[in-house]
Amino acid sequence: MTLREALLRAVRRLEAAGIEGAAGDARALLAGAVEIARDRLTLHLGDEVEPGAEARFEAMIARRMARAPVAKILGRRVFWGREFEVTADVLDPRPETECLIAEALAGPKPLTLLDLGTGSGILAVTLLAEWPGVRGVALDLSAEALDVAARNAARHGVRDRLSLCHSDWFAQITGAFDLIVSNPPYIGRDEMVGLMPEVRDHDPRMALTDEGDGLTAYRVIAGAAGAHLNPGGRLMVEIGWTQGAAVADLLRAAGFEAVAVLPDLEGRDRVVCGDWSETSRRNEP
Repeated sequence: MTLREALLRAVRRLEAAGIEGAAGDARALLAGAVEIARDRLTLHLGDEVEPGAEARFEAMIARRMARAPVAKILGRRVFWGREFEVTADVLDPRPETECLIAEALAGPKPLTLLDLGTGSGILAVTLLAEWPGVRGVALDLSAEALDVAARNAARHGVRDRLSLCHSDWFAQITGAFDLIVSNPPYIGRDEMVGLMPEVRDHDPRMALTDEGDGLTAYRVIAGAAGAHLNPGGRLMVEIGWTQGAAVADLLRAAGFEAVAVLPDLEGRDRVVCGDWSETSRRNEP
């Protein structure tokens, strides 16, 4: 069987299983199975599939038909132009999270940053890779996620500038930072049933939902972030697209200034940010 024949058969199977984007998924999985760069796969479609690669590809297609996401099958995801390891222990990075990166890079370069609930480390690692010399701390309640973040930090050459901390939000954090970022669990418990199975069944539940109204993490972050920000520091959080006004109100109530709700590329609310000033610090409760 040639790669072309294997690809066409896989596309038909994925389409029959109701998988959207079946052709793209099949190409990505075939490239992974035969260990060829995806952008060079076309050059090899006439090659015969070796038995080992065929077996790997069949297993991958079976997992995709069972609604496992491509990134979790391959064990990697490209984010902001870099490849990150992803496992069952971490959230599969979403393209819309790049909006937070873009907004952070558009502002002043910090000396220090803190990433709350780092997961695979995409926020902290990407920002440190883009900002040479900046140092960061990344925390997570999952020890397994921190292991993934450590490997991603090493892969991208920032491990010596990133301290990893096992912590429930700010519990183990001391000191102040110039920038705090977070993509916390923001899906309400009642919303979980409506999620795509690729998300609901394959991302860690604790990374998706607070088992409440979806705002629990923002209440904690807004209430405690000021004590860990230097004057002039910034807080930036990713949100669900319906949460902009509510999260912005939480930041304002906590003393943040210049609070803004920013859209993603589809025009939906995606990031809320605010500044922490000397005035904010004087008004801390």
